[in-house]
Amino acid sequence: MKETVDPDALRRAVNTAIKRYPYFAVEVVLGDDGGYDLIPNGRDVVVLPTSSKLPQLGSEAANRHLLFVDTEERDIFFNISHSLCGGRGIMPWIMTTIYQYVVEKHHVTPDAPGIRKPNSSLLPGEGEAPTIDMLLDEEPIYQYKSKNPVTMIFDYLNGMFNPFMRKPIYYQFTFNQKDVMLFAKENDASVASFFIVAVAKALDKLLPEKHKVIGAEIAHNPSKDIGMPNTHCDILSHVHIDYERELLKKDMEMLGTITRSQIILQIDPSVSNYQLRQRFSFYDDLDRVTGLKNKREYYAKNDPRAGKKAQHGTFIVNYSGMMDWGEVADYVESYILIVEGHILLEVTSMADKIFVSFMQLIKKTKYVKAFGEVMDELGIPYKIEGPYPKNMVKHKLPKQS
Repeated sequence: MKETVDPDALRRAVNTAIKRYPYFAVEVVLGDDGGYDLIPNGRDVVVLPTSSKLPQLGSEAANRHLLFVDTEERDIFFNISHSLCGGRGIMPWIMTTIYQYVVEKHHVTPDAPGIRKPNSSLLPGEGEAPTIDMLLDEEPIYQYKSKNPVTMIFDYLNGMFNPFMRKPIYYQFTFNQKDVMLFAKENDASVASFFIVAVAKALDKLLPEKHKVIGAEIAHNPSKDIGMPNTHCDILSHVHIDYERELLKKDMEMLGTITRSQIILQIDPSVSNYQLRQRFSFYDDLDRVTGLKNKREYYAKNDPRAGKKAQHGTFIVNYSGMMDWGEVADYVESYILIVEGHILLEVTSMADKIFVSFMQLIKKTKYVKAFGEVMDELGIPYKIEGPYPKNMVKHKLPKQS
């Protein structure tokens, strides 16, 4: 925020806004089949000072909610379980909460037609989850064939299991939107493809030549294609772009064209729905397994995102799109998404700014420096802040008796 946060006003705003989002006001219980179910939770959402010891999601300290809010000085952190939804799904709730916070603290009514107000009704399909019968059942027009890009496996292993190396951090980059948009327009790119190419070129500066391919991955939300444009659910297919190292020496216009064309091809409904059918079929099979232990074993053995057939990139860039904050933007300095991951960038935008959170599992400065060097070479000005510690909270789930 642009001013120091008032915790009492924030607490009122949080617990007013959550009533607009009943699908987030839930707690976890064990169902009859031994799996986890979500049931309504009428307790207050916890708002507390930021500290190094935050409550677990789903714990009594969080009133069993899968979300809570903490705050310090001008910062507000919205902690929410990724099991409920992804970045695009949580943004309306966050925007409603900040809108109400402005109302509570400043006693004004901001003009913000793009924000769902606390007393507004759910949009059609907003609280519903998609099912496999909603998806296209046809052959995809394209199937990605991996060129086996390098994965940052040693960084991941150190970041996950080595206590001497693990240090989850993030940096925040701020760009003027017009600088990025103008460059993208002149080089046949979009916001997403621009940042994908920039990270690929940064890694090309660092990785040994023996690694012949650098791979990008970006999530795509095809909810509109299946007739559920308002659903909060995390419906994601994935786009992969593999760059042979020689290609990354080409000019930005060629790289922009190649990247954007691959994105367009892989977000075709026949392609994204083919991916989703595989995922939803796995979920349906998992639902037929009884007992929590059996479900976990089945998941571990059959998860299509793991194992030898899983497809992974060298890095990930996600873009949640332009959000219309209206006059509420006058009170907000910036906003970013923070998740678990390594060489993972989340791109957000508001008013005339674009924000990038650059996340790592280990504290090596070479990656973020190389990214900054690419921006300098392209003539794109930016502000960098950090590194900041990534305080990712864990879950507390009910145990099977």
